[in-house]
Amino acid sequence: MNKEELKEKYGKKRVPHEWRKTDWFTTLVVTFFGSGMSPKAPGTMGSLAAAIVAYPMALWAQSEPFGQTDLFFNVQSHYFGIFMNLFFLAAALIVFFAAIPFVKKAMKDTGTEDPGWIVIDEVCGIFMALAFIPTETIVSQPWILAVAFGLFRFFDILKPLGIHKFEKFPGAWGVMADDLLGGVYAGILIWAGLLISVYFS
Repeated sequence: MNKEELKEKYGKKRVPHEWRKTDWFTTLVVTFFGSGMSPKAPGTMGSLAAAIVAYPMALWAQSEPFGQTDLFFNVQSHYFGIFMNLFFLAAALIVFFAAIPFVKKAMKDTGTEDPGWIVIDEVCGIFMALAFIPTETIVSQPWILAVAFGLFRFFDILKPLGIHKFEKFPGAWGVMADDLLGGVYAGILIWAGLLISVYFS
């Protein structure tokens, strides 16, 4: 290897500076308070930040102002049905639609196409995965946040089951949509696992 190749492979990675070309508030939103500025694995850092923030959010969802945010629709039996955590479903959808104009502006201002430092899409995906987990379970068994994080990253990186097609949506929609679907897949797997554990307990 020559000097340049060695530097590229083993040299210290620098935080990309394209984000400097847009305004500070847009940067704050799309990097999820700077977590996307990590020089290594910004998508992982953004997902991790979202998973960490999700715990106090779950505690908040249990507070009096929100009341009952978990719904379970029975199908033929008490144990089998469709579950939805309305709090995190709302959080995922709010992030999805609210982030679109910011992501669009960030890419336009910086002349980039889905750069790694835009991680608000990972935040949306993590929240979507948690929309399939009861709030009480998140609070009492916080290790499940690590499961949601791992499964979501699996779908986000490999993009199986048609996720890559959503990535091809135009502009900011493509940036956000594939992660939303990845969160759905991750959430369904977690929901299935919880259902199986309840059935055999």
